[in-house]
Amino acid sequence: MSRKPDPKPMPKIPAGGIQPLLDQSLCFAVYSAGLAFNRVYKPILDPLGLTYPQYLVMMALWETDEQGVGELGELLFLESNTLTPLIKRLEAAGFVTRARGAEDERQVHVSLTGKGRELLKEASCIPGKLLEAAGMSVEQIWRLRGSVAGLRDKLRAAVE
Repeated sequence: MSRKPDPKPMPKIPAGGIQPLLDQSLCFAVYSAGLAFNRVYKPILDPLGLTYPQYLVMMALWETDEQGVGELGELLFLESNTLTPLIKRLEAAGFVTRARGAEDERQVHVSLTGKGRELLKEASCIPGKLLEAAGMSVEQIWRLRGSVAGLRDKLRAAVE
């Protein structure tokens, strides 16, 4: 079931507001794109033994190893009750270790293991596969990423 981009022009906004139409909804476009991302990522990540949220944790650690759970949560926009089970599964798979802080045992630090660092070599093909699936240039992807991140930041600010 694939949908082609809607070639219709932008709808005119009537004085009373916009009638909520699914195919013209930005929220639905972003939501359904997220579902499509998951479908693309699943067969790529399955052989690595990762889910998409686990892959995000690994990406954060590949970028900066040894991070606190709180730092990872802020970076990934995940609550502790969502993040902790992800990290526990990564630890069970041998990709990360968790350690309590020496000065404050309430703090939990997450670090890559050798196996977790090695996984980066296998995962290095993922961005290229995503680029191929999207059928877009690096420049187009980068611009779109910037627009979506800007929207996310404005929406977060509106509710904080």
